[in-house]
Amino acid sequence: TIVSRRALYLAVLLHDIAKGRGGDHSEIGEQIALKLGPRLGLSAEETETVAWLVRWHLLMSSTAFKLDIGDRQTIGNFVERVQSPERLKLLLVLTVADIRAVGPKVWNGWKAALLRELYHSATEVISGGLSGEGQASRAAAAQAAARRLLPDFSEPEFATFVSRGYSYYWLSFDAVTHARHARLMREAEASGAPLTVEKRVDPYRSVTEITLYTGDHPGLFSRIAGALAVSGANIVDAKIMTMSNGMALDTFWVQDSAGSAFDRPDKLAKLAVVFENVLTGDLKPHRELARPPAFPSRTQVFTVTPRVLLDNKASGSHTVIEVNGRDRPGLLFELTGALTGLNLQVSSAKISTYGEKVVDVFYVKNLFGHKVEHPAKLADIQRALEAVLTKSNEPAPTMASREPVAAE
Repeated sequence: TIVSRRALYLAVLLHDIAKGRGGDHSEIGEQIALKLGPRLGLSAEETETVAWLVRWHLLMSSTAFKLDIGDRQTIGNFVERVQSPERLKLLLVLTVADIRAVGPKVWNGWKAALLRELYHSATEVISGGLSGEGQASRAAAAQAAARRLLPDFSEPEFATFVSRGYSYYWLSFDAVTHARHARLMREAEASGAPLTVEKRVDPYRSVTEITLYTGDHPGLFSRIAGALAVSGANIVDAKIMTMSNGMALDTFWVQDSAGSAFDRPDKLAKLAVVFENVLTGDLKPHRELARPPAFPSRTQVFTVTPRVLLDNKASGSHTVIEVNGRDRPGLLFELTGALTGLNLQVSSAKISTYGEKVVDVFYVKNLFGHKVEHPAKLADIQRALEAVLTKSNEPAPTMASREPVAAE
């Protein structure tokens, strides 16, 4: 139940009031709200709440859509700013109203799921249910929950499964997903298949979950991103796991070009073949993606200034890289390829598209499993990613001007 309804109504009215006035519209709007509140009959407490909501009305969406909300520090930083359950509820309502008011196709089930997950995680922290010190106990609880869903596993089989996952793995998925992974891994190892692919359509969240179990190697994420791009799938989220046996258990959540679940039976049926051909080198994503589309995209008329932000404070264990630029087919494939070329390991990724603009966030480590902190290395990352983003603003080739792709 929301107590501060009058504050919420005024915050909805005022949250974008300072747009176009120069400067940060959230900060300017906060000062306007502090002046208007008393004049409209609000108490000092209500006015302060309105001003806070206007100042931070983008906080929840930027956290949910750009950052890894499975990272304890991400949730901790968010809760430190929000502080109270009432503010959290107000901010959620304002965030949903703000996004849905943009247009009919901006809101979807995937965004709702991310905001819902952030809300529940923050509620748990605010109520004292989650702390860094409880990581081991939470991992043990996750393992116990998975065990209850795996009655067909013998004790040795379950012990083997538990030994495969590091602590981060157990804290990144729910028990149902852990149980699916256990069966997927057992079947893959029994068959000896070099690549196992599981596809699960989630209409509630408007997304298709694709899980791959295969031998890990540098550049795997980039190759998978290329395979998905060739198949016409847009990645909206990804969790990259390396198990203790050296196998990769990577999960991608994908949508089609309309922002719905990637669920066409013919395309889903072909995915495993495309993955296999890309991983064996029989299919070159960069060649396929270099072919100009039959119909030019309307977003080609826009130019988006490339921006790369490097943050070593947002996560306790990873360097967080945010890239902004104009979207185009294969952009994620090229960005992750550049990261691979810099000897970086991608642990997770958040992919968001806003019309012609893409905002991708990568959680990375160096080859030694640490943050990237050397200034020269950080500068190399900045230059490499900006070079990829700059290509997005170049005129796209047309069918008439197309030249053959040079052989490797």
